[in-house]
Amino acid sequence: MQEHYDVAIVGGSFAGLSAAMQLARARRRVLLIDAGLPRNRFAAHAHGFLGQDGVPPAEIAATATKQLLAYPTVTWVKGEARRASGEQGAFQIELADGSRSTAARLILATGIKDQLPAIPGLAERWGVSVLHCPYCHGYEVGGRRLGVLATHAHSLHQAMLIPDWGPTTWFTQGVLEPGAIEAAHLQARGVSIERTPVAEVLGQAPGIEALRLVDGRIVPVDALFVGPRTELTSDLAAQLDCAIDEGPIGPVIRVNDWKETSVPGVYAAGDMSSAMTNATFASASGVMAGVAAHRSLIFPA
Repeated sequence: MQEHYDVAIVGGSFAGLSAAMQLARARRRVLLIDAGLPRNRFAAHAHGFLGQDGVPPAEIAATATKQLLAYPTVTWVKGEARRASGEQGAFQIELADGSRSTAARLILATGIKDQLPAIPGLAERWGVSVLHCPYCHGYEVGGRRLGVLATHAHSLHQAMLIPDWGPTTWFTQGVLEPGAIEAAHLQARGVSIERTPVAEVLGQAPGIEALRLVDGRIVPVDALFVGPRTELTSDLAAQLDCAIDEGPIGPVIRVNDWKETSVPGVYAAGDMSSAMTNATFASASGVMAGVAAHRSLIFPA
């Protein structure tokens, strides 16, 4: 016999856990399904997250999960949700092992994954010396030789930011060519522009010593910022026919101010529902989705 819940949440990182906590405290029956592969698993420490600065992301999630499971109405399942179907009041979720559950509301918090450029030496340094967010990791490499690798049009914005953390070289990779005004702004910020593409990351991983360019030149760099394109980790939103927009670096689930998708009764929280992504935004959006899902059970549209 299938278990029926008030709300099923798919994804047990910061967004999913925050959503579940609101519902647990509202004494609703909650199913939390987690595959255990959060986007932040490559980072040793979380930074800029109020009260959790310097704490490993896995430790934050483990503490939150322990606190959540103290509420008797919460069921936590480790597994991958493969299929989702149904409508408001009667959603069905099927896991990879074939088990199924139903729920009146559904919150998707499955996140996104980063698509790194295919440059030798880049992937094994991801989250350590190859970084994406200066607010999350810039302080730890402050004052050192920094690089910015262009991957899309918003790389120029990142190149303008990074000099606050250290001397910066922007590697355009043939992706962008700054105009006269943009070049002047970069010069004013002290940014060196390197137009020859990067061929390889050098040094003892997970550290960086330099970048080798395709013409053979070696450019010393201690940390490299990359704004990779992203994709949705799960296709559950597509299975449910949720509207998906193309964001600045990848697809984003369309949601309203209450984190409800275009499908009634389906909510999305965390990185998959916002072009701005970090731990604080993810947790806050989870709180909103949890509260909204609870309110919808009381005040149906």
